[in-house]
Amino acid sequence: MAHHPILWTFRRCPYAMRARLALASSGVKVELREIRLRDKPQAFLQTSVSGTVPTLLLPEQVIDESLDIMIWALEQNDPQRLLDMPQEGWDLIEENDGPFKAALDHTKYATRYPDVDHALERRKAASYLISLDERLNGRSWLFGDCSTLADLALLPFVRQFAHIDRAWFDAQEWPNLIAWLDRFLASEVFIHVMIKYSPWTDGNAPLWFRG
Repeated sequence: MAHHPILWTFRRCPYAMRARLALASSGVKVELREIRLRDKPQAFLQTSVSGTVPTLLLPEQVIDESLDIMIWALEQNDPQRLLDMPQEGWDLIEENDGPFKAALDHTKYATRYPDVDHALERRKAASYLISLDERLNGRSWLFGDCSTLADLALLPFVRQFAHIDRAWFDAQEWPNLIAWLDRFLASEVFIHVMIKYSPWTDGNAPLWFRG
């Protein structure tokens, strides 16, 4: 068993992205192990029962839910007070991870769901995004002038939806949402967590990751 945290991750996965965002914000040092989803290392499969990223291997436990990894990281150190958010933040995350993510997948991966009304699914996703735009009116972040856990938890998924058709996304009447997303995409923390690394192989020197 390793005596330091190991994060198994895949750069473009929004779940892994938000875990890296929280870890970077916390400053907790972890060994980052990038994998290819089509060629998962045996060491990863032996660690993650679900075989999904992100998975955080700690000396005493394995955490394989992205939100739980975020909370763990920020409970170690939370200099930006990201955990200081109202109950509405947890409600937004629940809606993001449930109905919005389902509508996002039905829109992005339309060929996988031939029996689904894809136009309806995009409207469902848009309805959620409109509610975020209204919440962001007059605010830089979801709950005011400072970001919270909810911002970091939602933004990777809004980014993924926007990139399905960025021209369509930018043509919608949600200017606050677009500004929020673009501010995030230009942030130092996003650029930091999106650095491209070679896939991990056994025997390589550890790749250390922190904010």
